[in-house]
Formats: sequence, structure tokens, C-alpha cells
Amino acid sequence: MTKRRFPQPGNIRPAGLPSRLGAMLYDGLLVTAIWIAVTVAHLAFFRFVLDQEAEDIGTLEVDIWSLRLLLVLSTTLFFVFFWRRGGMTLGMQAWRLRVQTLDGEVISLKQSLVRCLTAWLSLAALGIGYWWVLFDKHYRSWPDIASGTQTVKLPKH
Repeated sequence: MTKRRFPQPGNIRPAGLPSRLGAMLYDGLLVTAIWIAVTVAHLAFFRFVLDQEAEDIGTLEVDIWSLRLLLVLSTTLFFVFFWRRGGMTLGMQAWRLRVQTLDGEVISLKQSLVRCLTAWLSLAALGIGYWWVLFDKHYRSWPDIASGTQTVKLPKH
């Protein structure tokens, strides 16, 4: 299978922290909307398909853990889809950022999943995995390092 290579303009550079945080904020809003839709669908399923009483929804372990799993899965699918499709989420497009391999190609499914897992860990560690960009000489975050990818800032057209 041939890997898809991105066009590499001459003035491409590693993405800094402000652009990354801007894209994360934008994507955070989109993920919040996805979470709301998933939660509504989850509640409707338990209420109308499983015929659970409204006041009982969310009181059982299966209710809680199934929703958590769906939220993590939907978030992962969001990022994997966009990174594999064109290297950019919608927030990254707004900030002209792209995730790519070190050779400038579309990242693999495995790299996408490693990025997602490391992103969760980075956030759980109070965001240290993203603040790492300030200390790394190549401006890499923990997800970049762990997945063998890079986040680059694209030039204005």
C-alpha cells in the first residue's frame, strides 16, 4: 500500500504552543458537541429501547461505564478520522496545523491511536504533555514523540 505524501511548502515549521492550544480549544468545542449528541443517544437508548425508568438512568454501573466508553470511543474516532483523512482536525485547519509523519506522509492508524492514548495521558498529567513543546528543541509534544509524528504550522496562502 502506497503512503500518501503531503505537499511540503518551503516555509513549513514546527507548530508552537499557542497555535496548538488554539486548535485544541476549537476542537474541544466540537468534541463537546459530539459528547452531547452521544449522551442524548445513550440516554434515549436506555430510556426507550431498554425501557429503563428516567430517574434510574445513570444509577447503574453499566449505564455509567457504557457512556464513558462511548465518549472515549467517539472522541478517538473524531481525531483518527481527521488525522488519517488529511492530517488536520477542523480546529487544526483553522490554525493551519497538520499532523504528519517525520517524512511528510499521512500518519498510520497505529500512530493515530498512539497519539490519542498519549493525548489522554498528557491531559491527565495537567497538560504537561502539551507544555512539553516549550522545552523540546524540536517543539514536540508527548503525542508527537510517542507516535513518531510531527505537528507542523503551514504557511498562509
